[in-house]
Amino acid sequence: MLNSPKLIFDIETVGVEFDSLDEKAKEFLLFYTESPEEIENVKNGLGFSPLTGEVVAIGILNPDTDKGAVYFQTGKKEGKIRLRQLGRMAEENNNVQYVPCSSEREVLEHFWESATHYNQFITFNGHAFDCPFVMIRSAILKIKPTKNLMHNRYWADGPHFDLYDRLTNFGAVRFKRNLHMWCQAFGIASPKVKGVSGDDVARLFKEKEYLKIAKYCFDDIKATKELYRYWEKYMK
Repeated sequence: MLNSPKLIFDIETVGVEFDSLDEKAKEFLLFYTESPEEIENVKNGLGFSPLTGEVVAIGILNPDTDKGAVYFQTGKKEGKIRLRQLGRMAEENNNVQYVPCSSEREVLEHFWESATHYNQFITFNGHAFDCPFVMIRSAILKIKPTKNLMHNRYWADGPHFDLYDRLTNFGAVRFKRNLHMWCQAFGIASPKVKGVSGDDVARLFKEKEYLKIAKYCFDDIKATKELYRYWEKYMK
């Protein structure tokens, strides 16, 4: 999509408490586990599915203007005063606006409203994760998406450009790796070097470190933007 308004986005998710699931769901999830370690891995992985997880943050960035925002949950029990405090704490510079939200619904509604202004969406591994997750969670919450982000991954001019798909030749290569490894290879500052990774999000959410999650999310987006620039300049 030549000259189309572009938006890079990334999501952070957490899983539900395992004990909150019904017995049939627990039985299904643990069916193939054979050790305490495997059981723990299942419980820790609930945030990877929109059926057992929810969105706690969505970061967006316009790569052409370098302006962005992060819509992030601050816990269902946080009051309006706390929300305002988090909002003030988050005001760092003119390039990013951190927007505290009281629920997943509010996070998603903000995202879909922002999405109406763009025609192409850029992600790192969004075909496999971010896009279906936000589409399905929105449907579960009866929110109508303003854009369709689930489509044929090989569609060259489609509204979603998955940088991970392109760099790995749609999974054909043997050196797939994660965002950190790709950033390291291209000399891009990786958000992981700050001591936070996706594995920490659930813990940070429980500890009410909501702003840390939001900042980590935006760091991921900035790294994706730099990687996308390499694609545009040298590989397109």
